[in-house]
Amino acid sequence: MGRCDSFVVETDVHFPTDINLLFDAVRKMIQIAAIISQGIGTSMWRQSAYNIKKFKRLYRIVQRLKHSTSADEKKKAKRARQIMDAHKAYIELAEKYISKAELTIEMTESSDIMNEARVEELQTYINYALWQIGLIKRRVLQDEKIPHKDKIFSIFEPHTEWISKGKAGVPQELGLRVCILEDQYGFILHHRVMEQETDDKVAVAMVTSAQNKFSGLKGCSFDKGFYTPGNKKDLKDTLSILVLPKKGRCNKAEFEEETADDFIRLKRKHSAVESAINGLENHGLDRCPDHGIQGFKRYVGLSVLARNLQIMGHHIQQKRLKQLQRSEQRKAA
Repeated sequence: MGRCDSFVVETDVHFPTDINLLFDAVRKMIQIAAIISQGIGTSMWRQSAYNIKKFKRLYRIVQRLKHSTSADEKKKAKRARQIMDAHKAYIELAEKYISKAELTIEMTESSDIMNEARVEELQTYINYALWQIGLIKRRVLQDEKIPHKDKIFSIFEPHTEWISKGKAGVPQELGLRVCILEDQYGFILHHRVMEQETDDKVAVAMVTSAQNKFSGLKGCSFDKGFYTPGNKKDLKDTLSILVLPKKGRCNKAEFEEETADDFIRLKRKHSAVESAINGLENHGLDRCPDHGIQGFKRYVGLSVLARNLQIMGHHIQQKRLKQLQRSEQRKAA
């Protein structure tokens, strides 16, 4: 009998805003452009450290400015103008450095493999900077509300997602969902890093993949987040025992199914999967320090392997302990 649930593994990123992401992009852009400039023998970025400090000063000014809460409309209007002017100065300096970085690319010869790689990286950060400038202009200068799909949450870990699971005291998490399927002995049979996926999109795939490796898996429990009518139908075709509570109101047949003794008993046991999740998080899988989506997946996979080794060791210890207890009992008799 398996138990399936998901949790969020955070990426190693700071809280994102359009202004601090623009600063990150321009800072990296200047640093890489300075390395390229030095390699091709020009001095156009000789003041790169000063350029970053100058840009950071404008960033701090923008960061500190808050909208006025005064009842005086004149004060509100004055602060609004200050905010707009500060953002304009911040954007203008960023655009100046972007133009200079683009000129650096034009001056770089494409015959050098190392320079080609650096130019590609430089262009990536230029694109990120241009995107963030566009968002700031839309938000501040045009007073537009930015849709979620247009936002980037990290320029260093672009796979990062903004996840709101409704947990008490945790309004949002920055990372990726990871789904695990655990058996009754505590071993994790299968895991999946969920990129732009929700629980209801992976339920069938999790069971199918686990059964391909472990044909003895005949039953599985889920929580309501995995429910769709299609998932329930498909899972019933592959599992002899299915615990998948319905979202919303049940009809008569569904109510009878979910109030049956076996369904309630297995539903109560489903919470044991939280022990596996807590075990993974307590041993390092609460936040991934590795970079890139491949590094993230590798880190998750190694964490699952380590958890299974830990469970195996626990079972071996318990077996050995029982053998010692029986041996002591025979000696005492």
